[in-house]
Order: sequence, then structure tokens, then C-alpha cells
Amino acid sequence: MFDSATTALLREVLDEVCQNVSRHETGARAHVASKILEAATRGHTSPDQLKEVGREALSDAPTMWR
Repeated sequence: MFDSATTALLREVLDEVCQNVSRHETGARAHVASKILEAATRGHTSPDQLKEVGREALSDAPTMWR
């Protein structure tokens, strides 16, 4: 698991990347969150890296998720 500071960063990045995605679109948010978490697990924990991963995940999400 991650420390509380990293967990807060992951949440902040998810919220920023998904700011235009409805909170009711849980599929899209879960897809982005899983990609961000995967990147953080591999050691990519800078905000810029995580945002890039999140944006890529959002753009790759199926159309129904956007």
C-alpha cells in the first residue's frame, strides 16, 4: 500500500484528470484510476507522470465512457 501522502496525490490526480467526467460515470473513472494506480505501483509517482497516464487512459476509454 501507499503512504497517506501518495494516496492523497493519486486521488488529486484522478479528480483533476476526470474533472469533466461525471461522478456517475464510474466505469470511466475506474478505468482511469486503475491505470494511475498501475503506474504508481511501477514507481511513477510524480504528479506530471500520473496525470499523463490518466489522460492517456481517459482518451483510450471506450466512447460510452466519455
